[in-house]
Amino acid sequence: MKRLIEGLQKFQEGYFSSHRDLFEQLSHGQHPRILFICCSDSRVDPNLITQSEVGDLFVIRNAGNIIPPYGAANGGEGAAMEYALVALGINQIIVCGHSHCGAMKGLLKLNSLQEKMPLVYDWLKHTEATRRLVLDNYEHLEGEELVEIMVAENILTQLKNLQTYPAVHSLLHKGNLSLHGWIYRIESGQVLAYDGVLHDFVAPQSRLSYLEPEFNLHPNCPLTSYNSFKVPGSQPPGAMPSPQPSQGKLSALPGFSHLPMEQAERIYRGSR
Repeated sequence: MKRLIEGLQKFQEGYFSSHRDLFEQLSHGQHPRILFICCSDSRVDPNLITQSEVGDLFVIRNAGNIIPPYGAANGGEGAAMEYALVALGINQIIVCGHSHCGAMKGLLKLNSLQEKMPLVYDWLKHTEATRRLVLDNYEHLEGEELVEIMVAENILTQLKNLQTYPAVHSLLHKGNLSLHGWIYRIESGQVLAYDGVLHDFVAPQSRLSYLEPEFNLHPNCPLTSYNSFKVPGSQPPGAMPSPQPSQGKLSALPGFSHLPMEQAERIYRGSR
């Protein structure tokens, strides 16, 4: 507690003092352009990894970055998301999972949690679809590789769950909302973004400029290296050739055309 109190003093005398104009603007209202959904894990700091300023991100955090399907729970996730989209006019949603996620490890041994941590058990049941998919399709994996796949597939599950919400469904239909899936690797600081055409997580700069509606990892996705989920040489049947990413044009990145250049740069600075 002493360290926190000292931190408060440093904040007031340092950062707040040098950013007084920013906080004066924020006192009149917030205008974030990104809804960032991530895990409560203490090692994950959305503003730090994206190098965003105060007020840039509207954040929802919980164990396992889970968004229960519409009507499945009366928690704050749905209400916070609805407020972000309807009241704040946010048009970008990022679901960000992370390596070595304790919630995903718990999901792999879900039944053992029921007695010791019944509330955790009930919460993780909201992403039972992830557990079933992984156990049925990745029998050849175990240990940390299986956890990494669970992290990735869970992100895709939440992207699907988001689409069950009326506000999300309507905005997507109008073309006024973009959904993004990220994996943050604690040990390297690397961020990978889901590519809907390749069905893999790749470096954000290499993402294609068009997306498919499906969110599926390749069933034979190898994890011999933790550097990427990309399947070498793979491409879905009928897929168009991969266009080269724009050089030096952050505003042209998929899903970030609505952002001012300065804000887009802040969001991606932590991922490069």
